[in-house]
Amino acid sequence: MKIALSICINRRSSDALHLFTIDIYHDFFVVFVIALPCLREVALRKIKTMSSLKIRDQKTDHLLTPENSAVIIIDYQPTQVADIESTDKYSMVQNTVALVKLARVFKMPIIVSTVNVKTGINGPTIPQIAHEVKDLPSYDRTTINAWEDLEFLAAVKATNRKKLIIAALWTEACLLFPTLDALKEGYEVYPVVDAVGGTSVVAHESALRRMEKAGAQPTTLMSLICEIQRDWARGETLPGVFGVLAGAGNVVGLNVGYTQKP
Repeated sequence: MKIALSICINRRSSDALHLFTIDIYHDFFVVFVIALPCLREVALRKIKTMSSLKIRDQKTDHLLTPENSAVIIIDYQPTQVADIESTDKYSMVQNTVALVKLARVFKMPIIVSTVNVKTGINGPTIPQIAHEVKDLPSYDRTTINAWEDLEFLAAVKATNRKKLIIAALWTEACLLFPTLDALKEGYEVYPVVDAVGGTSVVAHESALRRMEKAGAQPTTLMSLICEIQRDWARGETLPGVFGVLAGAGNVVGLNVGYTQKP
């Protein structure tokens, strides 16, 4: 690894395959950003410098894979987003968009739901997310708990996936309740904690603790990207993954976005 890093450090950004510069201002990020071009170059040029194990069965792997999990997006609507007080709204929305894009890259099932749109009480899914799922059905509800809506529940079960990656607003209600119900019915639930928010820090954190105590497994956008991609030598999904990274609402997204070649 030291040799690989040395090679990449000596390369200039004029290298057509070098996606990133190395002028990084965040010390903790240097290894990650410098390593990515090395791994990408290995994948794209098919240089046999490292040996990966055979890809595990994508349906039975205990980790999240594109073939054993589904992504659920609940209530990213103007009112719900506006009332978030536990986190930065912009970063939260960017991370949710990136989550949807990740699911698209890997062709994972996506279920979208809203509350009280047809009744006229709430507006539809915010445009940033709606644009990414415009070809998918949106299951509108009156129930606060999406798991108690017939159409939504049928859509979840129709995926035949037992691992549910969920982002929902607010954490203390529309994320908490379906998570608890899904866990009770034998599903594994992975709340994406940096893509969700609550009406207060206390509400958000207490709901996450309650979910985790019930068996939920909190995750983050960056963790998901790495878990789903799993191996940087899997070159067929790398262009899409780098696109997802560029849109992330964090320092990784900023650095990847700034240094991608046009």
